[in-house]
Amino acid sequence: MTDQQWNDLQATIRGETVSPLPIGFIIDSPWLPNWFGVSITDYLSSETLWFDANRKAIETFPEVMFLPGFWSEFGMCTEPSAFGSRCVFPPNEFPFAEKIISTDAQMADVKEPNPLTDGLLPFMLNRLKWARPRIEDLGHKIRFSVSRGPLNVATFLMGTTEFLMALKTEPELTHQLLRTITNFLKKWHALQRETLPTIDGILMLDDIVGFISERDFLEFGFPYLKEIYATEVAVKFFHNDAPCAASVKHYADAGIQLYNPGIQSTLADIRRLSANRLTILGNLPPRDVLAQGTPGDVRAGVRKMLAENPDHSRLILSCAGGVPPAVSTENLKAFIEAARS
Repeated sequence: MTDQQWNDLQATIRGETVSPLPIGFIIDSPWLPNWFGVSITDYLSSETLWFDANRKAIETFPEVMFLPGFWSEFGMCTEPSAFGSRCVFPPNEFPFAEKIISTDAQMADVKEPNPLTDGLLPFMLNRLKWARPRIEDLGHKIRFSVSRGPLNVATFLMGTTEFLMALKTEPELTHQLLRTITNFLKKWHALQRETLPTIDGILMLDDIVGFISERDFLEFGFPYLKEIYATEVAVKFFHNDAPCAASVKHYADAGIQLYNPGIQSTLADIRRLSANRLTILGNLPPRDVLAQGTPGDVRAGVRKMLAENPDHSRLILSCAGGVPPAVSTENLKAFIEAARS
């Protein structure tokens, strides 16, 4: 992200009018590798291919702020690998982490990892250290520390169904597991900031908050998110593209400023439910319109979003969630054209 984009992002979060209206997208391994013309495994395992793919994105779409920008990641394996999950990397499919918890009682046995040494985390950081001067030569900077959220990591470690059942049947053990994960995530974000002093933002992604009730969110989600977002940084960014109606009213109180939702609620509904305290990054349908639609469909979708939301403050035009697989250059250019016109 360039200095101008970073300044525009902060101004938008403050509620100031930014012209032209900002455009932003979350991009990572579901979209970038195949768009760039390489396999997912090649992208994840090669610093140069990873760097060249991200460079092509910022050069092809200079009008767009990509978030977090030059995301060093290993798909969903990143954080679970530090806990000891066996990570599986198919040649050109999304990697996945196998469970390490098979019974509820084992939640108490999970040990807090060391982010400096454990799993794939040192390789993530080394990639960013290697890339930092190259990124800055392009006029961009690394702005965000990044992780999955505590509930999301918990589901990788024990399975989504099993974790959601444990919320009800073993609440004390569930809190014990979330405490271990939260302590780890706080240290992991701190290490990213210490290693890369240009970082002044935090991004967490946790769709599991969208699968639970408001009551369960307030008990099992809100306290841990608030603790992690208590970090003193300029931009506090959250992604949950599962349903948000039960929890979004509490995001600002957790410290969140910028929110990337799904399509289950309209922009108007999210603004109403959150009392317009959040800046929204969204929310054109990602699969049905941005990926599978024609350029005309994309332009029509963007114009519809703008027409239905005449108050353009605290808005960064995007799709719901991250850019999905198979989105074409033509469709992204059509999005930009409609946003600018």
